[in-house]
Amino acid sequence: MKNTIWLFGLALLLWNCTAEAPPEGAAANTVAPCESYLDYDGMEDKISGGARRINISTPKGDFQVWTKRVGNNPTKKVLLLHGGPGATHEYFEVFDSYFPQEGIEYYYYDQLGSHFSDQPEDTSLWNIPRFVEEVEQVRKALGLNKDNFYILGHSWGGILGIEYALKYQENLKGLIISNMMSSIPAYVKYAEEQLAPGLPEDALAEIRELEAAGKYTDARYLELVEAHYYPKHVLRMPLEEWPDPVVRSLGNLNFSIYLMMQGPSEFGVVGDATLKEWDRTEDLAKITVPTLSVGAEYDTMDPRFMEMMAGKLPKGEYHYCPNGAHWAMYDDADNYFKGVIGFVNKVDAGG
Repeated sequence: MKNTIWLFGLALLLWNCTAEAPPEGAAANTVAPCESYLDYDGMEDKISGGARRINISTPKGDFQVWTKRVGNNPTKKVLLLHGGPGATHEYFEVFDSYFPQEGIEYYYYDQLGSHFSDQPEDTSLWNIPRFVEEVEQVRKALGLNKDNFYILGHSWGGILGIEYALKYQENLKGLIISNMMSSIPAYVKYAEEQLAPGLPEDALAEIRELEAAGKYTDARYLELVEAHYYPKHVLRMPLEEWPDPVVRSLGNLNFSIYLMMQGPSEFGVVGDATLKEWDRTEDLAKITVPTLSVGAEYDTMDPRFMEMMAGKLPKGEYHYCPNGAHWAMYDDADNYFKGVIGFVNKVDAGG
């Protein structure tokens, strides 16, 4: 299926190559010419299909993380920061159906502890400042800079993107915060007060009973959340129809990292999860690079809060996905990518 999607996207890209040039005086086309987008000559990752392992230094030693480049565009390079924490790059494979035909260069990347990257067991590594330094080391290794470097961070990746921008925004051309609120306490409140009451009464009563007993990792608790919450607010499809990249990403989740930082599920942040008190809402005004906040109507995150975030960002914009949930890139895909691609092209054009 993945190969079929990739070939379809490639066919559209090649079709675009044959299109006539715009009339003189028309707006410039920001799509990279096909011959340059697919030209990997002279690049050290040519024989690996764009994949490479990058050395990173941490307080606990040196490790390697995995990245893979797709395409070639000197002014539009997007580093994809996956969620979790502890998920994988795989669920971003839907980007293969949208970014190539727009000439956008993009990078898959498994953060330390995730799937194709090294997976040390030292839990002291799983903290925001250390992850921020990892992203900066990856940026340097990939040769990304303020003239071309965009971050798209989804969910936990949005937290990481915000934190990176607060420390290193001089290296960024643009930031996309996808389906992430800037406050975990506000996210938890939204889940408890707005989303939970929409669950079946008997299921919610059992969930609350298990929570009161502290049984967040109990198999029954996770079963109830997955059956009743996930198809409504994580990805609006029956579980058995969830796309293969999503299924593989969840199957390869580093649950120990996820449990430590997020908790056992997407139903809020509970227990002693280390992200529980994270809140950067009042710091958003410090992020001065062009920033897009993406929200969705049925998301685990409050879409109105994410719209408010755009208003706090000096160069903020908001894109709304009326049919989407937390993975709006799948259940409201065309609309999601229209907003993301439009933002990248607008910033690239100097808008």
